[in-house]
Amino acid sequence: MHNFKELKVWQKARIMVKEVYVVTAGLPKSEKYNLISQMQSCAVSVMSNIAEGAGRGTDNDFARFLDMALGSSYELESQLIVSADLSYLESSAFDEMTAKLSEVQRMIIGLMNKLRGQ
Repeated sequence: MHNFKELKVWQKARIMVKEVYVVTAGLPKSEKYNLISQMQSCAVSVMSNIAEGAGRGTDNDFARFLDMALGSSYELESQLIVSADLSYLESSAFDEMTAKLSEVQRMIIGLMNKLRGQ
């Protein structure tokens, strides 16, 4: 078992959640039940799956939850792209968010590889 709060990847995912909530507060209210809820849910899912996996008994279980976190991060990335395509996000905000998300994705992949002995 791992203490999820000590994991750098969880800490960065936690920051990402806050940033997603801040960014989605500026999206049109008509997106409340679409992009806004989806983006917030995905961001929370990344952080939550890292935490849940860390509490599992085996490295294989932890890696499986990291895989789910990675999937949610790609889903969030897709939603950020849609938001930019619809001009809901300025290019600077989009670039900053996707750069931070890419870092989280790389960290998840690195931790998965470590847990799987690769």
